[in-house]
Amino acid sequence: MAERDDLIASIAATTADYREADGEAPTPERIERWVGQFDAAVQLPILREMDHVLKQTYFSRDGTRKFLAGLFQTEKLVGEDPCAFWKGVKFLDIQGGGASQKEMLALFSKVLEKQCGFEAADCGAAPHAFVYLDDAIFTGNRVRRDLETWIAEQAPAEAKVHVITIALHSGGQYYANGKIKEAAKAAGKSIDLTWWRAIELEDRRAHTTTSDVLRPVAIPDDEGVKAYVGAMRYQPNLRTAGHVGGNGIFSSDAGRQLLESEFLKAGVRIRQMCPHLNQYQRPLGNMILETLGFGSLIVTFRNCPNNAPLALWAGDPWYPLFPRTTNSDTSLRRFMAMLAQEDF
Repeated sequence: MAERDDLIASIAATTADYREADGEAPTPERIERWVGQFDAAVQLPILREMDHVLKQTYFSRDGTRKFLAGLFQTEKLVGEDPCAFWKGVKFLDIQGGGASQKEMLALFSKVLEKQCGFEAADCGAAPHAFVYLDDAIFTGNRVRRDLETWIAEQAPAEAKVHVITIALHSGGQYYANGKIKEAAKAAGKSIDLTWWRAIELEDRRAHTTTSDVLRPVAIPDDEGVKAYVGAMRYQPNLRTAGHVGGNGIFSSDAGRQLLESEFLKAGVRIRQMCPHLNQYQRPLGNMILETLGFGSLIVTFRNCPNNAPLALWAGDPWYPLFPRTTNSDTSLRRFMAMLAQEDF
């Protein structure tokens, strides 16, 4: 049991500030209860692989703080005078759902206040550029919808827009970039769009074999999974074994295949037992396209995306490792209260 206890303690330490303001951090007791829902033979291997994975994919508050501190002085973006650059930027607060943009803006305001003596709300009286700041981009639908609406209703005839995230997925960025350019053309506006990120994760269909997301190499010998796949209009795009992806998220291909198979089986079971899930909340994560799921393993200290496997976040009666916030307004108020007490 020593290894099991050590792994559980390590996972708890990595994710200790997950939704801290809401009291939802994965304690050793939560982790034990969560992994106990899998077959006994795979519980220890799952803990081993998740311990490795979360060290690559979990973005803590401190990690986010370091990202934003680095962003502040990224010379390729801001030039030689960061305060002058940011003072002339208009920060877009236009997100149609969730609180991630508001929280990221609040965090970056702390950086600006400390470094320059002004906040994000004080910037951009006569903007030379616009900034869309968020924690991550998955399918690209959210940033696409937000900027399409902004372009149609608020954007000037010409605008320089920087989309800045900690992480983005290549397919989502490619999709959103194309749709945003179409929206600009339809509106008769010139929008110069640049994307910035600390980490880029491969998820494009043409690069399935070298992807950084969960893409099974085979359909597990599981009646529930076989029935789920059998009901799909198109057979899923399977990965060729032997790759861990370019970002080293997985410890090995064997460890990766374990998560792909076990999370897929669990996801199908969860869909059967959780009636509140909609049709797009697929076993390996939310996705409008009919697939086995998006398969991202990115989790931030403020929330777990629904594009992650259901096994990580779905609840009632499944017991989640990372419960998602269901009330973004309440969660935002708690986050802001906690932030007000911090020396960022």
